[in-house]
Order: sequence, then C-alpha cells, then structure tokens
Amino acid sequence: MADAKLKPKSVDGTEPHGAGNSPQETASTVEVMPPPDAIEPDPELTPEEAEQARKRYLLKRFWISARRYWGRGGDKFAWPLSIGLLAMICMNVGFQYGINLWNRGIFDAIERHDAGTVYFLSGVFVPLVLGTVAIVTIQVAVRMMIQRRWRSWLTTAVIARWLANGRYYQLNLIGGDHKNPEARISEDLRIATEAPVDFVAGVISAFLAASTFIVVLWTIGGALTLPIAGFTVTIPGFLVITAVLYAAITSTSMAVIGRYFVHVSEAKNQAEAEFRYTLTHVRENGESIALLGGEEEERNDLDKTFTNVLKQWALLARQHMRTTVVSHGSMLIAPVVPVLLCAPKFLEGSMTLGQVMQAASAFAIVQGAFGWLVDNYPRLADWNACARRIASLMMSLDGLERAEQSDSLGRIKHGETEGEAMLSLNDLSVSLDDGTAVVTETRVEIEPGERVLVSGESGSGKSTLVRAIAGLWPWGGGSVNFHADRRLFMLPQRPYIPSGTLRRAVAYPGAADSWPLDEIKAALDKVGLDYLNDKIEEDAPWDQTLSGGEKQRLAFARLLLHRPDIIVLDEATAALDEKSQDKMMQMVIDELPEVTILSVAHRAELEVFHSRKITLERREGGAKLVSDIDLIKRKRKRNLLSRVLEKRRSSPKGTTTSNEGGTVPK
Repeated sequence: MADAKLKPKSVDGTEPHGAGNSPQETASTVEVMPPPDAIEPDPELTPEEAEQARKRYLLKRFWISARRYWGRGGDKFAWPLSIGLLAMICMNVGFQYGINLWNRGIFDAIERHDAGTVYFLSGVFVPLVLGTVAIVTIQVAVRMMIQRRWRSWLTTAVIARWLANGRYYQLNLIGGDHKNPEARISEDLRIATEAPVDFVAGVISAFLAASTFIVVLWTIGGALTLPIAGFTVTIPGFLVITAVLYAAITSTSMAVIGRYFVHVSEAKNQAEAEFRYTLTHVRENGESIALLGGEEEERNDLDKTFTNVLKQWALLARQHMRTTVVSHGSMLIAPVVPVLLCAPKFLEGSMTLGQVMQAASAFAIVQGAFGWLVDNYPRLADWNACARRIASLMMSLDGLERAEQSDSLGRIKHGETEGEAMLSLNDLSVSLDDGTAVVTETRVEIEPGERVLVSGESGSGKSTLVRAIAGLWPWGGGSVNFHADRRLFMLPQRPYIPSGTLRRAVAYPGAADSWPLDEIKAALDKVGLDYLNDKIEEDAPWDQTLSGGEKQRLAFARLLLHRPDIIVLDEATAALDEKSQDKMMQMVIDELPEVTILSVAHRAELEVFHSRKITLERREGGAKLVSDIDLIKRKRKRNLLSRVLEKRRSSPKGTTTSNEGGTVPK
C-alpha cells in the first residue's frame, strides 16, 4: 500500500485500479486502521474443527469493523442517537407502568360501580394513549435512523475496501468464502446492521419491563397458600416464580427446537445469492447464449440452482414450523395463566378485580420480556448467518490487504521511472497467487511516444502481463515503474458500458457533464458512431443494445475525451473488421500523436501502427520474452533490453539479428 501513490494516475485522477482518493474512500474513514492480525488455526485441529473455529471467529471479525461506528472515526451522531433511543425506551416503560396502574383503577371502579371514577379514568386514558403512541413513534424513528446511518457507514467502508487496489478483481483470482460479494454487501449487510439495533433495543426494553413489572407482580400477588396432603404450603411471589418458570420452559424449548436455525438460514441465503448470480449471468451474456442456442442448457442450470433454493426454503420452513408451535402456543396460554392463578384469591375476596387485571397485564409484560428469545430466535439466526457472510468477505479483503503491506508474499512493486522513460519493467515476473509462474523475469523500457505491440501465442501470458502493468495483477516480483504524474487508460477486449445515458457511457470514468455535448458528439463522429448522436441523452440498456464492435468504437471515443499519456490496449480491436481496425488505430495516432501505446493483439496487420514489437513465448516454468524488435527507425538505441538479450544475440544458430539490436527467431 505504501507504493500505491507511485502508480500512474488513471484518467479520472485516481489510481488506475480504483485506489487513491476515490469517492468511497473520501466518504468513509472507518477502515483507516490496519486489518486484524491473521488467526492461524491450531495445527492439531482436524479440518472440520478448524472450519468450526473459523466460523466462531467470523462474528468477532464482523464486530471488529462494525463497532467502529461508535468509535473515534465513526459517525458523530452515533452516540447521541443511541442515548436518545435509550431515553425513549425508558419513557415507554414508564407509560406502560402508567397504563398498568390505569387497568387496576378502572376495573376496581367498575367493581365498585363508581361511575365518577370510571368517567375520570376514561378521560385519563386518552393522554396515556397519545403519550405512548408519540413515544413509540419517536423511538421507531430514532431506531431506524441508527440502522440507516450504521448501514450507510459500514457499507461505504466495505465498498471502499472492496474497490481499493483492484481487490474486487483480485477476489476472483483467489480462493476463499467470498462468492457473490454484491449480495453480501447489499442484502446481508442490511440485515447485519438492522437486526442488532432491534435486538439491543429489545433486550434493554425487555430488561427494564421485566424489572419493573416483576416488582408489580410480587407486590400484588403476595404469597399463595396451598393445602397439600394435610399441610399448608406457602409460596412467596408465586406469580413471579410462575412467570420465570414459564419463560424458562418456552425459551429452552425454542433453543432446542431451533438449534439448527443458523446453519439453515446461512445455507438459504447462500442459495438465494447463487440464484441471483446465475440470473444476472444469463442477462449479461444474453447475446452469446441466444446466438449459440444455449437456452436449454441455461434453463437446466437455472432449474438446478432454483431447486437448491427451494430445498433450503423447505428446510427453513420446517424450522419455522417447529418454532411456531412454541411461540404460538405460548401466545395463547400466557394470558390465561395469571387469571387462573389469581382466581382463588379473587374468589375468597383477598384480591380485587382491578388487582387481578393488573396482575394479568403485568404477567403478560413480564412473559413477553422473558420470552424475547422465543419471538426473535428465527431473526437472530438470520442475523447470525448474514453477519458471518459479511465477515467472510471482510476476511478475504484482510488477506489481500495484508499481502499489499507485506514484502515477503511476492508482490509486484510500483514506482517511478528514472529519466524520460515512460514505462520500465525491472526484472518483472508475474505469477498466480499460489506462486505458479506465468511470465518470468522481464526487463523492458518504453520511451514517451513509443507504440509497443506485445505478441505471442494464446496462453503465453500477454493479457496477464498488461494487467500486471496496469496494477490489476498483484502477484509476482520485480517492479513496474511509470513516469511521474502520467495518466493511464486501459481498453479491454470487452469495454465496460455503465447504466444510464449514452453520454455517461462515452464520458466514463469521468462524469457525464465533464465535457460539452458538442465535444462528446465530435468524439463519436471520429470513431464512426455519429448515427448515435441523436440518442446521446437517451437512458437505455446500452450494454445490451450496442454490438461488440460498437462498444469497442465507443471505448476509442473515450480516449479522445480523456487524452491520457499512456494507453494499454488489450485486444481492443478484436471485434472490429480489418478496415475499421485500421481506421481506429490511425485515428488514435492522428489525434494523440504524443501518446504512448502498449498493445496486446494477435493480428499481424497491427504492426504497421506500432514502432516496436515484443514477443512472448510460452515455456515450461513461465512465458519468456524471446524478441524485441523495432518496427521503425529509432533516434536512440535502447540499453536495458540489449543486456537482457545478450545471450540470445551470441547464440551461434537459430536466431537472426534485427536492425536495432533485438533478436528474432527464425
């Protein structure tokens, strides 16, 4: 990470792969701290035990980042809103106690046939209700504001880490539990931030309510005297004891019945995410599927994925059925229990009707408080599963972040060139994340204005090499150095077309209003897309509407707007015919005569548009640079590559010498 500042700037002013002062990083300060230290499992653990230990750590990892919302770098409104929510909960319990006293008073008045008191208490009931409604409404507003701000804060932080330094791309190249990150960031993170606020508020409310109304039950109920086998047994606080025992039975039953809820919820969420991904994949590749007639195969794949969703839903439904037996049964029985327990005292005259109704109301509140787990266990299990999925993504990002900060993990370094060189590769080697070599040590120096063509057979590592140069591929050795303060622009084989208007697509990655409309239309004219000028403000699915060739032309129009210093073309004309290809390349040379170009292509016809050609050849142990020839005369000879190819120039047979000091295989 320390060398990120030395990488070339992209055309939008950030790092070429999303690092630097991106909007996400500017908006969030949550992840300024380094990732937690890696936790290595005990080597004596079995693979199953190690996996269980990892899952237990996931919740801790989630809270390491999530709790920073209330820390020094968190939201300034986090603590005021939290304290306000606590105050609302306390006030709500106070109003509940007031209504409980009102119940006693109104029923005692009815029992005495005291019309005046009944009318008076009827009038008191109105402000009690209005006050309760107002407090609960404000409490909901504050609670949801905390949830919204916490989600926004944490989502911004996770997205910033995900986009930084090309990690969103690198996650596709490494193993780990981070599939479908878009579903984790959107849906799982929503549940992971909403549920804890509800749970904490619920627990505090339940504790205060239980504490308050246990005292009420103890005071009203007193002791219960029962004749058993000729003896008199006195049970003090019998209503409290009954409420506690009742809640313990229901909570224990719920815990036993729903012990697999977390696992089932996690599996269901994963199945749903995979189904969404499959649908998205079909939509994004609709043209290829339609041309190949692959509908039946895609239908089979969707059926298989959806069958798994239904299977997981069936398992979840069974869990809900089991928990419903306990929760619904508890809901029906709980109101009756205190009435039956208080009936003997009422019948013997030691308890008034108002006291019976007050006790019943207090018992219901205490039971609801103690039975919080019964009512919320399914949602708690869902939160557990979602928090673990978010934590798994965080742990994968942690690993990439640690690798960026480590000098011992085989990372390509980035720095600045010496002299006027635009780009230099110093002993650059490219490998997979497991250390398997893709491209062996390479030394190349490219001067300003050079147009370099990288050629070689398929699988020789050309695209991987240019991704390493652009900063997208981190693994390997050596360094990639750019001239200071130069802007890089990369054109891949499949250009990215964002949603929105055509104007936005042409201006990307800049803002749509960064250039006048006339300038954008002029760029489209020069790349042969003038027939789209009338639709430039039209909001349409351009990624699906434009053909492959039109997308590549649009990418070249972006070049004309951004006017970078370095262009990396990765099969950027593959979808164009030869004539259109020639027009695009000549247009770039005419419009941007000073730009430095690094191209990856198979077509030999492109040599005429380049001043230099580098050839990679696939070898056992990684591709090697086997030739570097000048396609046009140079004013100044290179020195770096001459030293690298010295051995090949001195080879007695199998090579010929180029006019400028390179070697070419026969």
